[in-house]
Amino acid sequence: MRFALILTTYLLAFSWLVTPCNAKAESGKTRILMLTQSKGYTHGSVKRNKTELAPAEIAMVQLGKQSGLFTVDCTQDAAADFTKENLKNYDIVIFYTTGMLPIKEADMQYFLNDWLKQKGHGFIGFHSATDTYKTYQPYWDMVGGSFNGHPWNANNTVMITVHNPDHPAMKPFGKEFQFKDEIYQYKNWQPEKVHVLMSLNMEKSNPKRPYQVPVAWAKEWGQGKVFVNNLGHNPQTWTNPAFQKSVIGAIKWIRGDAPAAVPVNPELSKKEDAKAAAATKAATK
Repeated sequence: MRFALILTTYLLAFSWLVTPCNAKAESGKTRILMLTQSKGYTHGSVKRNKTELAPAEIAMVQLGKQSGLFTVDCTQDAAADFTKENLKNYDIVIFYTTGMLPIKEADMQYFLNDWLKQKGHGFIGFHSATDTYKTYQPYWDMVGGSFNGHPWNANNTVMITVHNPDHPAMKPFGKEFQFKDEIYQYKNWQPEKVHVLMSLNMEKSNPKRPYQVPVAWAKEWGQGKVFVNNLGHNPQTWTNPAFQKSVIGAIKWIRGDAPAAVPVNPELSKKEDAKAAAATKAATK
């Protein structure tokens, strides 16, 4: 297994400590493979500086140490590390990626149709995970949709409505919150296959669009679980306490420590579509 050995990480209080990103998983801890390879735009949150980990990688390694729940192996070499043989070493896969990754078809099929459907396994997609394999249906069918522009850029502050505040990944946010980050809209969006957890409040966000813009959702995949969160474009997002607690909540949900049902809720999306259309119409009067 050819991981780049990255030795620098830091504490949130601006101090630094040295740790290997590919440390061997300890007994009883969830083992996470975090892929941050870009075959398109490289986001600042996953851009490495020489031997240093990227901000998103640093945050995940730190959260694992602080929570005591998991270990993280970070890689930007999908060809070497996203293989059938190596996936057997992990419980959760995280993607913060872009483009068509150099993953062999057989390895991707194993991931989607075998590995991910196993009990205790899960996929977490952050931000541009939906800007990955946009023309490869088996992947975007699993993820739930694919990137189709970001009218709300990195400097926009948006209002987000949480539809399921009891889900462990949503509890840190409350029922509604403001956030400064880049927000995607989607094509190949399949509300009939997902449980939308939160979306833009179009009445209180600008620019406005006459349709729902989901921000996070979850779904069952066989006996495995999928969690997708659009947030994470800005490096500062990864040091946000609520966001970090949300990540921990998502991992606990996948582990089974914090059970939560995620029935599909397409009726919610229809209602949000109607609200968004009304808000957009009112804004143009």
